[in-house]
Amino acid sequence: MNLIDQLQAAVGAAHVLIASDETAPYLTDWRRRYTGRARAVVRPATVQEVAAVVATCAASGTPVVPQGGNTGLVGGATPDESGRAIVLSLGRMNRTRAIDPLNNTITVEAGCPLQRVQEAAAAAGRLFPLSLAAEGTATIGGNLSTNAGGTQVLRYGNARELTLGLEVVLPSGEVWNGLRGLRKDNTGYDLRDLFIGAEGTLGVITAACMKTFPLPRGQGTALLAVQAVDDALEVLALAQSLAGPALTGFELFSDLCLQLVERHFPPHRSPLVERAPFYTLLQVSDHASDAHAATLLQDIAGQAMDRALATDAVLAQSVAQARGLWALRELISEAQASEGKNVKHDISVPISAIGRFVHETDTALVRHMPGVRMVTFGHLGDGNLHYNVSPPAGLAEGDFLAQQPAIYRLVHDQVMRYGGSISAEHGIGQLKREENRRYKAPVELALMRSIKDAIDPLGIMNPGKVV
Repeated sequence: MNLIDQLQAAVGAAHVLIASDETAPYLTDWRRRYTGRARAVVRPATVQEVAAVVATCAASGTPVVPQGGNTGLVGGATPDESGRAIVLSLGRMNRTRAIDPLNNTITVEAGCPLQRVQEAAAAAGRLFPLSLAAEGTATIGGNLSTNAGGTQVLRYGNARELTLGLEVVLPSGEVWNGLRGLRKDNTGYDLRDLFIGAEGTLGVITAACMKTFPLPRGQGTALLAVQAVDDALEVLALAQSLAGPALTGFELFSDLCLQLVERHFPPHRSPLVERAPFYTLLQVSDHASDAHAATLLQDIAGQAMDRALATDAVLAQSVAQARGLWALRELISEAQASEGKNVKHDISVPISAIGRFVHETDTALVRHMPGVRMVTFGHLGDGNLHYNVSPPAGLAEGDFLAQQPAIYRLVHDQVMRYGGSISAEHGIGQLKREENRRYKAPVELALMRSIKDAIDPLGIMNPGKVV
């Protein structure tokens, strides 16, 4: 049998897509930056089918590109233009296998959308805290492949910190079943963490055992206007001292971000009386009551204004108002995409250095390209900024994009100067592979290559990504 016949035998003919109109949605990334070709898109429904597909590809030397919800931002789930690879779409592997409320765990398959995991946990009286704007379509497998962060890392950690065990199909087609719901397991190398953040270059994550938490009894959301990033950092320190671990989210966005959301999503507008250069969005998750959460936020906002750290504040008085405040933050990426081409960054620097980083890098970018507009937003509480650059008004798109390498170099050099990272939660994919080679120490790159060669000696797993 040829490759297509073997794949059809493994998963059923209906789930091996080869017609161009059927494969097209899987071959272009979410940002429409990369479009590749593939011999087929294969849609397995079980770990056994995934193992059979990967073993078949290993035998023929066929590259495998794992794909979840295809919401990635660095081209990590898009095949190259050679047409040699298959895309392994895990969308049919979308079941919740087990929920253990007493152990505070939920075991789900990799193709399960993040929002569905949240809902399954909530139905069992538990919180699954990973939360991000694309949660309706992003899948757990994709979240793990990039070690996704989202808006509650401040309290609960990245995807890696939320994972206890994995089930993985290795490049040989063998299955490693590490779905153990243990907080302590000191029996050798931590294999789990090899695959989290590897973007499918070492194997295919097919299921995960994830941590859950008791549902909070109360929540509160507030939006504060601040004059500078350094003021926002002072508000963060104040909020942490007053709320402690109840502070689950602390976001930052600039007024330009807010203007873009208001322009492209007209029902959404700032509830504040006056504009400010920056805004902080706070969320408190309380184990007492909504009233107690509101009191905490009132104390934070009141003291911030008394100390002249904030110039205005609004506290959500209902669930609908809280959602409206969060929409101002979560719609920024879509609003910027509607505005036109931009140069995106997903960087992290030590929290204490963020103010200096933003001021110095903004100044350098304006010097390099007068009139440039900075769309700065992100997770201030964990040091992760989406530090995006939009062109000066009236500049032709082609002329702006021609400056992209220079903009990357300027921003990433600054990130390294402050001891940061060029990718905080989006991954490396295709977009940042060469940048990663520039900034990673040779010994780090050599170690990564050694691991890749040892686990995937044929080099069939998601080639051209990360390393």
